[in-house]
Amino acid sequence: MRLKVFRAARMSDAMALLRDELGAEAVILDTRRVAGGVEVTAALEAEEPVLIPPAAAPPPPAPPAGPLAFHNLPASLALALGAGPLDAALGATLGFAPLPEARERPLMLVGPPGAGKTLTCAKLAARMVMRGGAPVVATTDGRRAGAAAQLAAFTGVLGLTLAVAPSIAALGKALSLRGPGQPVLVDTAGCDPFDPAQAVALRGLAMAAGADLALVLPAGLDAQEAADLARAFTALGARHLVPTRLDSARRLGAVLAAAEAGPLLLTEAGIGPDVADGLEVLSPARLAARLAAAPRRGAVPLEAA
Repeated sequence: MRLKVFRAARMSDAMALLRDELGAEAVILDTRRVAGGVEVTAALEAEEPVLIPPAAAPPPPAPPAGPLAFHNLPASLALALGAGPLDAALGATLGFAPLPEARERPLMLVGPPGAGKTLTCAKLAARMVMRGGAPVVATTDGRRAGAAAQLAAFTGVLGLTLAVAPSIAALGKALSLRGPGQPVLVDTAGCDPFDPAQAVALRGLAMAAGADLALVLPAGLDAQEAADLARAFTALGARHLVPTRLDSARRLGAVLAAAEAGPLLLTEAGIGPDVADGLEVLSPARLAARLAAAPRRGAVPLEAA
């Protein structure tokens, strides 16, 4: 309740003040004469506050149904892929494209340690040789014990010379020897993209080579970790994604989360240790088939690509 006292020389003046301030709903509680005029005490009932209920929280997204429920997808991605047939939803949500041919610009394979970059480089080189080409193959991995020897074993079988170029200058010299239209594949050392020194070094090599970057990332990672890695390597220039170990990973949420987060174009996937036939071209239909088949797979192979 709101109380107010009005004083005026005359009662009519006091009532006019009361109406102006409290309105016609005011209740007069007391009137009396005072020195110099009259005094009117009035009250106005306080209006009840209008309570606005809080907005209802949106219901949590429904868990993915069917094969997607198995794959540890981020909720938003699961929701997008659950709208309609899986192959159509994959094509509408994620990007798919062939790997660059590495003729105009070198193709540089980047990724965290142990992702399968060296084996992927050997697979791509073997395919080019089987198609009648002779790519330049270089590695910038001069730190890891046996890294160059592993790739040299593959290139030796293919009749190719491996250039070991751990610095910008050495890589530039190796690339200067390429013939017209000759494709170039560059394997790199494992990189922690969240380490500024490693990130700067990798970016410097990529810019010096004028290369297209393809991120090689193993399937079966935590989906959020894969998404963080994809964003970091995209910031360094990666545009394509080559997931590996699709033969052994049962949950493929990391592959889809990385492709969406980059965003990165899904290209080919490692499906086994065989150098001659260890890559599979990814398409919405093939990826949908793998997503549907993963929950039904039995024993997991020990070797991964």
